[in-house]
Amino acid sequence: MPQQTGTYCESCYMPFAKDTGKRESEKYCSLCYKDGKLCYEGSDLKEFQRVAYESMIARGTNKWLAKFYTYMIRFAPRWKK
Repeated sequence: MPQQTGTYCESCYMPFAKDTGKRESEKYCSLCYKDGKLCYEGSDLKEFQRVAYESMIARGTNKWLAKFYTYMIRFAPRWKK
């Protein structure tokens, strides 16, 4: 079982402790990685941030928190250049 505390998704930067789904990967959360592959396979950070923001809003996240979380995505290992 992947470690649950003190680690983050390498794609969206969500803390694994906040992931309520069933994780299939040591590196990614249950929202970013399903059926053996990344859900967003592209390499466009801005597009991924838009998709993540819309998903958070649809799941009921406060829009200001969603904006903050979306901003933080840029620091995830997947998006560092």
